[in-house]
Amino acid sequence: MFKSNVGTTDRALRVIVGVALLVAFFMLPEASYRWLLLIGIVPLVTGLMGSCPAYSLFGMSTCKMKS
Repeated sequence: MFKSNVGTTDRALRVIVGVALLVAFFMLPEASYRWLLLIGIVPLVTGLMGSCPAYSLFGMSTCKMKS
């Protein structure tokens, strides 16, 4: 489906940041900036998929090179 362009460390960090932002979204129900925490969906999804559209757009990859 999508070409993998997100390396293992990058994926782990994306998932951790995404989950942290989504947890904060549910833990801070009265915060006026709460909707901004929904941005956590983006790194979570790209980390789980292993593909980042922005990386594809700029021709980047954090995957290890096969020798």
